[in-house]
Amino acid sequence: MRLDELDPTTLTDRQRELSDRIVARRGAVRGPYRAWLNSPEACERVEALGAFARFESSLPEHLRLLTLLVACRAFDAQYSWNAHVGQALDAGIPQHVIDAIAHQRTPAFDDPSDQVFWEFCDELVREHFVSDTVFALARRLFTAQQLVDTIASLGNYTMLSMCLNAFEVDLQTGVEPPFPDVRGFARV
Repeated sequence: MRLDELDPTTLTDRQRELSDRIVARRGAVRGPYRAWLNSPEACERVEALGAFARFESSLPEHLRLLTLLVACRAFDAQYSWNAHVGQALDAGIPQHVIDAIAHQRTPAFDDPSDQVFWEFCDELVREHFVSDTVFALARRLFTAQQLVDTIASLGNYTMLSMCLNAFEVDLQTGVEPPFPDVRGFARV
């Protein structure tokens, strides 16, 4: 990691409080939280948004994880992808969909609403806009709250991806890099 590792014995009271909260919710301080703890107030807000996006939003679990995969691939965030791809499979996202996203191909979903959801997310992160056609389809299938939660989730995972990549948070040991065009923190 590009930032110095924080020494658990020298954390401020505020950093220790946040560290304990992260451990209680997530099991350990790892990945991006190793960087976020350098700014306790940002860390608190980022962790709260991340917990909402991952565990509490109005989206079903498989769509919460799909937003993660879309944002991680758009920003080549290998650590986060590796940390959650098993959960995506467990939540019902088929391997062929995961492989297509990893290889930047359009996935084919069995459920037409999942296809529309992916198109909505993909257009937004890739084109920065959502076409009228895709928006109209998404609006018929999803509530206003679900679409707003989708944006919160994509924003969270985009920010997370930027943190991981800017600070070169170490990839998990022994895990195969998930994207064929990225090695380490560079495109190949």
